[in-house]
Amino acid sequence: MSFTLLMLTGLIFLFAPQTVTNKFQFAFARIFRWPLSISRNLSLFAWTEQPLSKVVDRREYDKLQNHLANIREELLQEQKKVEKLSGLRSRSVWEGAKFALADVITSYVDELQGELIINRGRDDGLAKGQFVLGDNSVIGIIYSVDSRTARVRLFTDPTSNIPVKLPGTDVSRVMQGAGNGSAVIRMVKQKVEVGDDIFAVKKPGFLDTPVIIGKVVQCKRNSESPLLWDVTVRPVSDIEKLNDAAVIIMNPQK
Repeated sequence: MSFTLLMLTGLIFLFAPQTVTNKFQFAFARIFRWPLSISRNLSLFAWTEQPLSKVVDRREYDKLQNHLANIREELLQEQKKVEKLSGLRSRSVWEGAKFALADVITSYVDELQGELIINRGRDDGLAKGQFVLGDNSVIGIIYSVDSRTARVRLFTDPTSNIPVKLPGTDVSRVMQGAGNGSAVIRMVKQKVEVGDDIFAVKKPGFLDTPVIIGKVVQCKRNSESPLLWDVTVRPVSDIEKLNDAAVIIMNPQK
């Protein structure tokens, strides 16, 4: 009986005029609007709230973001060269450079110290003053070398002083390590925004192009000069979890 009644109802709707069936459709949509919308929102929420780590490894994502920032900055520098040289050909900034890959033996990262010991040294072409990369970003500079190992002073170390470039300008300032995984650029004239990229400026013989070093996490008024700003910077690489690093050797011995 139920099957027969449902079949008859279906046939009635099948042959009924469209104006009549439209009314039933609209009535159904109004009645079940709230349950349907709640179900759709729950589905969208479940999809959008999936952790990023399930889509791509977070560290790999950060490395690609740092690489992209470096490419943009390199392109900007090349454009400026073209404007200045007006057609004269210039070699690539990394032409002739060598990257010595090294494993991290030990790391010391706290409020009083920021240092890595790596398993490459003088025998591998390393020397004091060379820049060290982690996840495609500058993390520090070599300050001590022996035949097989080297010590890297991280830019967050309180004794570190690295010239950096402020966002959107060619103005360079010294960034002082502050410990606890951060560094500070003091007495800045213009305010910068949280999330802006900070680049280590080029240094002839050691770094031929600006390379990303950190991101702005805070910009506040200087306590002594309220017209100036103090900018806090954190690494764009998770230094404490680094297993390897790359040393830039701009003029390798042949």
